[in-house]
Amino acid sequence: MINAAIVGLGWWGKNIVNSIQGKSGRLCFIRGVSKEPDSVREFAATHGFRLATELADVLADPQVQAVVLATPHSLHPDQVIAAAGAGKPVFCEKPLALHKSDAVRAVEACRRANVPLGLGTNKRFWPSMRELRKVVASGALGEILHIEGHYSNENSNNFFSAWRDLPSESPGGGMTGTGIHILDAFVSLVGPARRVHGQFLSRKPQPDPLDTVSVLFEFANGVSGTMGAVRASPFYWRVHVFGSRGSAEALGENDLVVRLSGAQPQHTSYEPVDALRAEFEAFADAVEGRAPFPITLEQMVQTVALFEAVVATLASNSTIVLDG
Repeated sequence: MINAAIVGLGWWGKNIVNSIQGKSGRLCFIRGVSKEPDSVREFAATHGFRLATELADVLADPQVQAVVLATPHSLHPDQVIAAAGAGKPVFCEKPLALHKSDAVRAVEACRRANVPLGLGTNKRFWPSMRELRKVVASGALGEILHIEGHYSNENSNNFFSAWRDLPSESPGGGMTGTGIHILDAFVSLVGPARRVHGQFLSRKPQPDPLDTVSVLFEFANGVSGTMGAVRASPFYWRVHVFGSRGSAEALGENDLVVRLSGAQPQHTSYEPVDALRAEFEAFADAVEGRAPFPITLEQMVQTVALFEAVVATLASNSTIVLDG
């Protein structure tokens, strides 16, 4: 069992604890960090871990074998670097960083310290996305030509926190909450991007925003792509890969539709999994040296680079060309 510290006990930090504590046989939380400890003392007591108010306190604790970050986005890079400097494996909620340069700093710190870095893009662990990657990798779709993605949910309305309203923490409309999951899916399926052009339209500002994100992509391997995100609509997830011999479409968490030339569409529903727990058990595998974390450091940086480019295009309504 890996003894970990959870840093940040807001809505999502509590979700992580509720999914892991007493349910995973691989990882448990023995320490927690909150800047508002009085508001979470009962929660910490219920789940059996001690509270601190500073990251440094748990980094100095020899009983803490790994650190989990569920803190405001802008804090992630320096906190990852601090954990790596203390020799602690670190799991960081998405986004790893808001800028490519900071993502590079964070992953290089983990490389130098030789500590695993996990990343909280739990949609990677949905059965629909797991199977979509298998189909694409098999070559059954032929040459990959195009990819589409959409992710909408109402979390920004239902789980509002003041810091999430800050442009410095949540640029690009819904990109930090929803869109970055689509970007991670694109990078995992077709690789880094070369060029993006986007549109951000808003009818009502925060809180309870009414806005939409639309983006066109050209990937480095010549694949084209589109994505959309709507923060006010009920949950909807779709990632669709088109090839010269067919297409495959992940719908929601558990469904995959494969359409091959000359054959009837095949719609498969897979058994649900706890994707949040699955990503932490993959992190535990990395901490224990059983297997690398399934998102590579290169992909982590590529996703942040793409995120930064999308934010820039949404702000300027111009085409952004990514650095090689």
